[in-house]
Amino acid sequence: MHISTASMVAGLSVILATLAAALPSSTSHLDKRYTEKRNGINYNVFEHADTGSKLSFVNNSGICETTSGVNQYSGYISVGTDMNMFFWQATLSFFEARDSPTTAPLATWFNGGPGCSSMIGLFEENGPCQFYNGSSTPSLNPYSFNNFANMLYIDQPIGVGFSYGNDTVDSTVSAAPQVWALLQSFYAQFPQYESRDFGIFTESYGGHYGPEFAKYIQQQNAGISTGDVTGEPINLVAVGINNGWFDSKMQYRAYIDYSANNSYNQILSPEEYSTYMNTYDSDCAPAVNDCYSSKSDDSCSDAQDTCSQNIENAILGEADFDPYDVRQPLNDPYPPAQYQDYLAKQSVQDAIGAQSSYQECPDDPYQRFSTTGDNTRSFLDTLSDVVQSGITVLVWAGDADWICNYMGVLAVANAVQFDGTEEFNEKILQPYTVNGKETGKYKTVKNFTYLQVYAAGHEVPYYQPETALQVFMQTMQKKSISST
Repeated sequence: MHISTASMVAGLSVILATLAAALPSSTSHLDKRYTEKRNGINYNVFEHADTGSKLSFVNNSGICETTSGVNQYSGYISVGTDMNMFFWQATLSFFEARDSPTTAPLATWFNGGPGCSSMIGLFEENGPCQFYNGSSTPSLNPYSFNNFANMLYIDQPIGVGFSYGNDTVDSTVSAAPQVWALLQSFYAQFPQYESRDFGIFTESYGGHYGPEFAKYIQQQNAGISTGDVTGEPINLVAVGINNGWFDSKMQYRAYIDYSANNSYNQILSPEEYSTYMNTYDSDCAPAVNDCYSSKSDDSCSDAQDTCSQNIENAILGEADFDPYDVRQPLNDPYPPAQYQDYLAKQSVQDAIGAQSSYQECPDDPYQRFSTTGDNTRSFLDTLSDVVQSGITVLVWAGDADWICNYMGVLAVANAVQFDGTEEFNEKILQPYTVNGKETGKYKTVKNFTYLQVYAAGHEVPYYQPETALQVFMQTMQKKSISST
């Protein structure tokens, strides 16, 4: 979630990381493949006839992933229905799985915002490298998600991370078709990943992105099966969303509950708690209800302004704490962000084929979403639809995060409608262990799981990397998480 008083940490970037054992063979005779040199950088270029997209990438830059035999690609993709009038370009970085890359599943990672780069996830959370002990250069991350899967990190919408161009996306719903088109072009260029198990993992505003992107992919798959849509079916098997922003009505209230009752930092006194609850009941909740009933841009934008001003920003202004980790002071960003200095180096940008300066969480994409009130709109029903479809769905949260705290995420999880809702609500949270060590507590019914992770802020994989990798692997294996 992108708050108005602080730069948001969880974003999105179309530098994509995944793997490819070898460049794929040709597809349709209408597709084109060639090489070109731009600004001194040599690119492999693929033009996809079906989507009108253009993929330009460099091979094995040597940046971040240095494991012998593991391939990576980075560059740009242009996607649009009219390449002369509407297009978007986004960097992509693509990291191969370290184990069995030719058979490993494919997963995407999206940071949130809206309007934050997925380079955050790549370099600070679950990517092949991180910056340890204050180092200015990255080292291999032993708990990278590409230990198990081929990972694709996507920067969207335009203007985020290294992506650049004409940004027309102003909502989660309008973002989904562009993500699908990008994936279609990706499969056409790298057909060895077609039909493999596919997963969507995301955080923060991913509470919007994850359900909507998943549902859109399922709708397109249905259209492909009937012949109404031209494209490659995507074998979506799993969705994982940590510290997600799903539903404003429940999660604005959770700001108040968490601020008074979390085990790390009592932000509100009992008297302040009562005052804020009165404000929530009289101002915030009615405004959100109006958004939910009318579904208009104006009412949803007004609700965001009302709740942000009277609840979110008001609480943030009362105490010195980091909304992404309440154990940290406000002006001491954590995790450390050395990766931004690294990505600012011209030599690094040249190596990965970047054609613009890096922007972690620029304002313009966020403001576009604000004009439609997208932040306030609930994606609970969409999440319920995805769970009802039968794929494996995990919602999880670090318990030291305030901005998308575990109390709000649990409230959302309990409200998900599927054929196991009653059982899920009655179920008691059980300890979750990793190699015998308790690192959280969880409950699961059928294909739906909730997990609270101990001693973790907003970016769960940074704080609890071993737990995060185990959770990721189990979810991608299409099974409920379980203790080890």
